[in-house]
Amino acid sequence: MNILIMGMGYVGVTTGLVFAEQGLNVTGLDTDSMKIQTLSEGKLTFYEQGLDDLLLKHLKSGNIRFTSSTKQAIRDNNIIFLCVGTPSDKDGSADLQFIRGVAGSIGKYMNEYKLIAVKSTVPIDTNYKLVHWIREAQSTPNEFDVVSNPEFLREGSALQDALNPDRIIIGSDSSHAIDMIKSLYGKISAPFFVTTARTAEMIKYASNAFLATKISYMNELSRLCETIKVNISDVAEGIGMDHRIGKHFLRAGIGYGGSCFPKDIKALLYTAKEHNTDLSILEKVYQVNQTQYSHFLNVWEQKLGGFSHKTIAILGISFKPDTDDLREAPAISIIQELLEKQAIVKVHDPIAKLPFGLLSSKLQQFDSLEETLDQCDAVILCSEWDEYKLADWTQMQAYMNQHFIFDGRNMLDSKQLIKLGYHYHGIANE
Repeated sequence: MNILIMGMGYVGVTTGLVFAEQGLNVTGLDTDSMKIQTLSEGKLTFYEQGLDDLLLKHLKSGNIRFTSSTKQAIRDNNIIFLCVGTPSDKDGSADLQFIRGVAGSIGKYMNEYKLIAVKSTVPIDTNYKLVHWIREAQSTPNEFDVVSNPEFLREGSALQDALNPDRIIIGSDSSHAIDMIKSLYGKISAPFFVTTARTAEMIKYASNAFLATKISYMNELSRLCETIKVNISDVAEGIGMDHRIGKHFLRAGIGYGGSCFPKDIKALLYTAKEHNTDLSILEKVYQVNQTQYSHFLNVWEQKLGGFSHKTIAILGISFKPDTDDLREAPAISIIQELLEKQAIVKVHDPIAKLPFGLLSSKLQQFDSLEETLDQCDAVILCSEWDEYKLADWTQMQAYMNQHFIFDGRNMLDSKQLIKLGYHYHGIANE
């Protein structure tokens, strides 16, 4: 079976390389010719641990190739995975322009039966709309099936998640299409859950919304714990021992970010609004996340005695470690607010880079921790990279002007830092 992956973002590249690892013949398609050239040269256009080695391996084996020739790619492959973006529109709804665009291309160029599998996160009934859009674009009535096969990849561990999934969701009414999708995952050990396309679409949104709810619940609880002097990390450990709750996604911090949770929650709220349904819990989840970083920034400002004309080091600008993704990253909002408060901001991240256009005399990014901390009054830790946990904070102390550490991820050893003479403040962990 020849597999076409349409869209070479982190989901598309990861999906393609995992199928190549299974010995299947994969073509990666993207309209961005520079992206295709870069991938063809064995270089990723984003950071994702482990994928670079797999890319080089399967370029050499011939199991994967990349192209920007849409017509030929559609004609040459009988299974097509849609991995294009569905960003938030201004009203919070999912923007389906890229999905509709590839649907038109498939209908226009298909020359025989095709199985179209939707990896992209899409609103309810998008699979149904895809059928209409493809048929609308057909000049010759070739048969095809559309299947929902949502992804559940975490940036920073996408490869491991793809190779060892908790479950594989297949949404379709076609037994033939279901069997074809199952055969693709034949070498991967994971339970299949077969359902309708609408249910599969909902499972993806519901999964992300539930995980975001756990995060926002702990983040809101941390505000109370901060006031009453209860350690939120201990609370998380205690409730996480209950197997009904589980220990994952209970770490309080400055909020979630990335390409999935923020846009998917907005899209689900928009869907609820369309159907005159009130999702008040999810509305609160969104509200808590939008205000969490600002709440603790205000707390820390009081500890420091103001941010105005102070030099602040931001450690970690990606929304989480092991990725270079800045989308919806709390660090970006914190930087913007610090600049509004007339602070001087120095930034460090092991991988991610601020866009050059944002840099100025008041905002600079450095390659080393020493340069970043030099003459700083305070450190705000925004992403829990191991580099910061393993840093020699005794040595770092000599570079700083004042010795305030504001740990937005409760990652560092507070007792050790206080013993060294730092003014340490985290998220409700004093």
